[in-house]
Order: sequence, then C-alpha cells, then structure tokens
Amino acid sequence: MPVQTIDLFCGVGGLTRGLLDAGLNVVAGFDIDPTCQFTYEFNNHVDYHLRNIREVMGEELNEIYDENVTKILVGCAPCQPFSQMRFKYGGANQNDEKYDLLLEFGRLIEEIHPTVISMENVPQIRETAVFNRFLEVLNRIGYHIDSKVIFCPDYGIPQTRRRFVLVGSLLGDIHIIPPTHNSLNIHVRDFIDDLPALAAGQVDEADPLHRSASLTEINLRRIRASVPGGTWKDWPEELRCKCHKKESGQTYGSVYGRMTWEQIGPTITTQFYSYGTGRYGHPEQDRALSLREGALLQTFPRNYNFIDPNRPFVFRDVARHIGNAVPVRLGEVIGLSIRAHLINNGVEV
Repeated sequence: MPVQTIDLFCGVGGLTRGLLDAGLNVVAGFDIDPTCQFTYEFNNHVDYHLRNIREVMGEELNEIYDENVTKILVGCAPCQPFSQMRFKYGGANQNDEKYDLLLEFGRLIEEIHPTVISMENVPQIRETAVFNRFLEVLNRIGYHIDSKVIFCPDYGIPQTRRRFVLVGSLLGDIHIIPPTHNSLNIHVRDFIDDLPALAAGQVDEADPLHRSASLTEINLRRIRASVPGGTWKDWPEELRCKCHKKESGQTYGSVYGRMTWEQIGPTITTQFYSYGTGRYGHPEQDRALSLREGALLQTFPRNYNFIDPNRPFVFRDVARHIGNAVPVRLGEVIGLSIRAHLINNGVEV
C-alpha cells in the first residue's frame, strides 16, 4: 500500500522538503500565508492549499489522499505562543489566536485517523493544557507515541536549537531515530564559509538571496569592535548601549554578538538578519547574517528559491519565512523515523 503525506502549517516547506529527502511522498501542504506559496510549490513541486486550518475538514483531506494508501498527517503548529520569550506571560498567551491551533490538528486527526502522525514545536509546549488535550486525542484513538526533545546539533543542524518532536502510529511502536552526529563536530564554517564576502547592505550578483541588512554608523563601529564569541563588554565604553549600562542589561551577552566559525550557531529566528537581536554577527565580516546564510543554517538546500518573481521583494518577509521554518534536516529526521517504522511493519514506501 503506497504512502501519502499531507503537511499542515507547511510555510515555505522546511518540513516537506525534509520528508521528501527522507523518501516520503508528500501530496499537499496547507497554510494561511499567501506569501509562502511560490517558495513552497517551486522548490517541492507539491500543491499548496491556501487555507485557514480552522476551516479545513477531514473530508477535504481525504479527497486529496488517494484510495487505499497509508495516510501520514504532519502538523507543526506555530510555536510563537509557546516560545521561551513569550512563555513567561503564562495564561495571557492563551489569548493568542494561534494558541489552540494544535487542537485543530488534533481535530483533523480524529476525523481521518491517519496511520502515522507527527508534530514539532518548542519544548515548552509540553507544559501547556493545549498539549495535554492533544495527547488525550491521540490516546483516545489508540496511537503508539514516541517523543523527545531534540538537540539539533545531534542530528547535524548547526544551531543551539532544541525542539520537541512527537511521532505516533496506529500500527504499533514507533521510535525517533537516535542521534546521527557528534555535536562537537558541527561547525558554522561547514555551512556558510564558502559564500562570497559581502558588506553590510550588499547583494551578491550571483545569488539575490545572499544579501545582508544595512548597518547604522554606530552599529558598524560596534561590529568592528566585536570579537567572535565575545560580547558587547569587549567594546569601548562609548559604543555601549544605554540598556547595557543598566543592571538588567548585564545578562544579554549574545545581543550584538559575533558568531564563531568553529562552534555551533545560534537558533535562527525571524530576526536573524538583525545584528542587534542576538549572536547574528558574521564570524569575520562586518555585518549580520545574510538571508542565504540564515537559510543554510536552517539546512535548506543552497538552491532553494525564496524570492517570488510576482511579488515585490520584502526583506523581512523572507527572513520570517526562513526563521519560522522547520529546519530541513529535522524534517528529514522525522521522515526517516517514519519511514523506518513503516518498513518494519511491512508497508511499501
């Protein structure tokens, strides 16, 4: 019986690309953001359904799946309500319109009973009522579940990112594959060192995605005074920000920081292009990461096209697409886990 996968909350296709690389057949992606459609379809050759998940019914998904297939449904609901920065607001986050989207995924699981399901999110989601309700759905249906917090470098992803991954199956026990890499051997250099040098605000003629944000004169002086792996405390006093001189600012050592070639990079967020929002300074060039460098640290293929020729180019939109994506390699790890499980249970993949 052949296998078909639908990817909910697919964005520009980080998870879909990883599942395809793992050898799984993805037949559709669903997302509410129209600016993601070109990138998703162009790079993955999979239909993008511009839909609000709240309005999608299981019957619609069943119409996409062929008859007599093993159905896989994956859904990486937005993590913003559960991020470490926003988690401190506690119950207030329940007012976020994205807070209960995981339950919409659970609703669709209840409606179609796919053979295999998977989700990915920040580790903090495990402490929420919405996640417990999602687990109740899975347990009620009878899914066998495996879950773990993954340290991304253990699987070859050059970020200090930790992500919670869950897989479930109606066939029997399912397991996330063990680490594939020694995290000590994962370095920023191996992913972005060979790209052409750029000045702040410059665009590479050969690759329009390899472009960096401009810097103000004061920030240009600051990054020139920064050392790889250092902090703003390395700067002369006159370059320090007012917030750094307050007691509350003493702990933010990574802000305005340079990366280090021989270490793991920071977690790539939607603000990775901004020198002042984290350790996003290039290890040796006087600028923040380019859009292409952010995509490569998210393990997207080098030729992944994020620029829609039919829309005006908006730097922040592309950075948001890249930062919000599931790292492609993490998607591949999920796909390899599912594939191994299906093969062990005699399913044709």
